[in-house]
Amino acid sequence: MTEYKVLHRLIRGAAGLAVDSFFTELRVIGGENVPKSGPIIVCATHHNMMLDPVILSVGFPYHRMLNYWSKASLFGNPVMRWILLSSGNIPVDRKSKDRRVLLKGTIESLARGDAVALFPEGTSYTEPRIMQVKDGAAWAALEYTKWAQENPGEAAQQEVQVIPAAIVYTNKTKYRSCVIMEFGRPIKMDPFKEQFFSSQEGAARAAVKRLTKAIEEELTEATVNAPNWDTLYAGRMARDILWEGGKGIKLDDFVVVSQTLVDLFTFTDSAPNLKSVRKRLLEYYSLLQSSNLSNATLSSLLLPRSLDPKAPVPLPSRLYTISILVRDSVSALLRLPFFLFPCIIHIPAYVMARFGANLVENEEETQAQNKVAFGSIGLIFTYTFAFFFLWALLLYTHTGALVAGAIVYLFAKYHNRMIDDNYERAKRCITAWRVLVGVWLPRKWDVSLHALSQYTTPWVPPENPWIDRPKKLPARLSGSESDTVVSEDTANGRVLSRPLRQGEEPPVKSSSVRRPPSRKLVRHVLRARVEAVRALASFFDQLAAGGAEKKVFATAHLARAYGGGTSVVEDNEIEGWRRAWEVIEFLRSRGAEIPMLGRTRIEGEWAAVSSEGEGYTTSEGIE
Repeated sequence: MTEYKVLHRLIRGAAGLAVDSFFTELRVIGGENVPKSGPIIVCATHHNMMLDPVILSVGFPYHRMLNYWSKASLFGNPVMRWILLSSGNIPVDRKSKDRRVLLKGTIESLARGDAVALFPEGTSYTEPRIMQVKDGAAWAALEYTKWAQENPGEAAQQEVQVIPAAIVYTNKTKYRSCVIMEFGRPIKMDPFKEQFFSSQEGAARAAVKRLTKAIEEELTEATVNAPNWDTLYAGRMARDILWEGGKGIKLDDFVVVSQTLVDLFTFTDSAPNLKSVRKRLLEYYSLLQSSNLSNATLSSLLLPRSLDPKAPVPLPSRLYTISILVRDSVSALLRLPFFLFPCIIHIPAYVMARFGANLVENEEETQAQNKVAFGSIGLIFTYTFAFFFLWALLLYTHTGALVAGAIVYLFAKYHNRMIDDNYERAKRCITAWRVLVGVWLPRKWDVSLHALSQYTTPWVPPENPWIDRPKKLPARLSGSESDTVVSEDTANGRVLSRPLRQGEEPPVKSSSVRRPPSRKLVRHVLRARVEAVRALASFFDQLAAGGAEKKVFATAHLARAYGGGTSVVEDNEIEGWRRAWEVIEFLRSRGAEIPMLGRTRIEGEWAAVSSEGEGYTTSEGIE
């Protein structure tokens, strides 16, 4: 029975239902790079502890069975051994210093032509870039290659290949977000065999390091990597502004577009006003996080794309806000009868998912998996009860069981189809209420500018102690990090940290105050949105003004792919560049609506002064 991986198939089927319930889409790119048969070692990125193996197994091409490493000591009990082998696990004796003994289970699996899946980063973590790729996968591939040469009669006919697999979450903690899984070019062992087989001292380890570097390069090319959190957040905020109003990026372009924007905000020489532009984007990003609002939802309320830079920055009309609220409320009520019943039936799953997320509110790595795991428990309870209830109505007949099962399955599909549109409409309606209340409140109830400063700097996750920190980054990085600010969030019982920026003094330790209700931040969010769009427009204006010869930083693989160039900098690192006009046209071709100062006009009445005639003029221009 273990040959057929019965438990693996059952677990994968159940996990597939859970993935479909939580994520809108799992997009697989490069599936043709995965061989249909033969020994392979799949090296996947690891940024979401339990979900990564679930995603990898559910979306793996040709439904090949994947075998994951487990401690050899767990296989001692015969029953546990059957469970582990049947569910797709192979023993690894981590205590052995002999690599053949350590990798015995891996070699046996590869010799049968199976697929072995590893996470070479060693641990899951939340960082703005790939921090480490360990040598385990490279050792396994080359040790098997050597064993296969020594035992040709026992080895599989095909040679082992390493398949890089990059798992990218569009927002890994959010319900109904998307997942992208991209398989890179297969890495063959021919370039490394001779050196690994050499009897020269250190040759084998050198070959392993070269293979590990090749794996890391493939994984890096298929993921989004930023030098620090500020750069990543600035690129993310720019992406949300450029693709707002329901015009999402195609998942096939998500990684390359995101990396292009990160590259634009990496070095200070992209544009003279880069630092001020980053500041505006980060302020808006942080205020959105603090107010539980999103740019996508605000843009769906017909907020302005940008404002004339010569005009004051006004607030939205209160009467128009009411009309937007009434429109969305009526639309939601008209659709409610079609969704209310399935929503009520799924309440146990929603409640369980929220409960699971609250248990690990301060652990980004664990939130999504808890939502999926606890939500799945709620679904199992709900669907089981519904099945037996329907079966009882059908008098417990065999046909009744089939009919009840079909009804439950179709009902689940109906719920998933309905949730996306209704979920977005509900968010718009809630946002409209928050905006309405925010602009109706007297201005004196807003958070003061002095108190606002603590909400205009995005907090970043604390450093993971289990990863190796790379060398110091180049000093010319925009907003390069040299230290960390740590603060206690007493309201939520957690410790937050963010980079200490150049020239900034470490803060005095004090208890932070509870974050204000979002209604007190609405005016600040709307002003920050306008200023962020204006800043982004001025940034692209300066890029365009640089002429045909203007160059901007690019990661090496994007520079090669889009007609740029590369050069070797300090410590033999390769740095690339692309022409600014090419980057702008690239973004436009992928659907970006790039604002330009003096050209972007405002439609609608959101730019009107409020009903009490309260105007607002920004005192700080864009440098």
